[in-house]
Amino acid sequence: MKSLFLTGTALAGIALGTTPVFADTKTDVVINYANIAQAKYQDSLTTAKTLQAAVNSLIASPSAEALTAARAAWLAARVPYQQSEVFRFGNAVVDDWEGKVNAWPLDEGLIDYVDASYGGPNDENALAALNVVANPAFELSGKTIDTSTITPALLADTLHEADGVEANVATGYHAIEFLLWGQDLNGTDHGAGDRAWTDYGQGDVCTNDNCDRRGDYLKAATDLLVSDLEWMAAQWSEAGAARTTLLGDVDAGISAMLTGMGSLSYGEQAGERMRLGLMLNDPEEEHDCFSDNTHNSHYYDGLGVQNVYLGEYVRVDGALVSGASLSDLVASSNPALDAEMRSKLSTTMRALGRIKTTAEAGFSYDQMLEQGNAAGEALVMGGVNGLVDQTQSIERVVKLLNLDGLEFEGSDSLDNPSAVFE
Repeated sequence: MKSLFLTGTALAGIALGTTPVFADTKTDVVINYANIAQAKYQDSLTTAKTLQAAVNSLIASPSAEALTAARAAWLAARVPYQQSEVFRFGNAVVDDWEGKVNAWPLDEGLIDYVDASYGGPNDENALAALNVVANPAFELSGKTIDTSTITPALLADTLHEADGVEANVATGYHAIEFLLWGQDLNGTDHGAGDRAWTDYGQGDVCTNDNCDRRGDYLKAATDLLVSDLEWMAAQWSEAGAARTTLLGDVDAGISAMLTGMGSLSYGEQAGERMRLGLMLNDPEEEHDCFSDNTHNSHYYDGLGVQNVYLGEYVRVDGALVSGASLSDLVASSNPALDAEMRSKLSTTMRALGRIKTTAEAGFSYDQMLEQGNAAGEALVMGGVNGLVDQTQSIERVVKLLNLDGLEFEGSDSLDNPSAVFE
């Protein structure tokens, strides 16, 4: 991705306030930010454990009902996790870890069987159709890799990004998603993946072979997700490394908050996750492409950005975590800018909410990406435009708080559209 630099020219025209921002106020803001991060990762862990229990039930007693329950648990687990993505970019501890739990898109043929239309190995990825579930051994860099026993360590240490290829996603939410839904072969028509529960069947009730190994892979990936989330939740605890780092330099902590907001809003969500897929008219660019849950992922990513600015988060049990906020800091110096920032965040959430409710009513995100679908394009671009517009106000907040030099993630789809088709 390209980077969007916050230059004086780009941020010209803002009137700096005169009310000082006291160090203890900044500290309170950073503490609340860390408290919200801790709550989100704890909620992500809690819902992942519920998913783990549902997966174990599916493997032990396969049925249509058990598969439906596991899918529902996966969807529920995405709600708090997507709201946590705003902690990326500004926090190295999160960004260095995130690829293990939420990497996408993936070459699903690495993991399990795929439709013939998927193709085979290619110049970019020799392992694109490896199918670990069906193969107890494979060759990697001239060595034979034993996959007769599928374990979390095998997935994390050997398979994930095997051969240095990012598309070899072997772990995390999307590997689990593929194993629960299977491929979505509907293109830009309505419909998600439709894996049969008998893919986890026992004895004679087994479709597509290797049902026991498929269950082993699903269990290993889910157990690994839980352990990865346990680790991240601990980083935000009272003595955790992420919290300690932020409170060691509160100005850097404020910078981390705004970097996460700006990078997720602009390059990551508006660009790579939304505008790019629309430009390519490609449902493979959906964030949750197997389950057709992308409308929710976009919505909760946007909500995560709003959470950070307002300093509040509603937990999965309904409890509110709130406290001193960036909004408080901005309002103390420039109430008009605070009102602008709040208004733009609300506008973006309304646009993302329209995508969400429309998809839930039956006009799926796949269909919105179809070439020539004006209604779909308008819905997606409403979200893109809101995210880009709010980033401009985030830049003004950066200037107000004298944090010049921050760098936001960019995207060719926004910064250099012609490059997308090269």
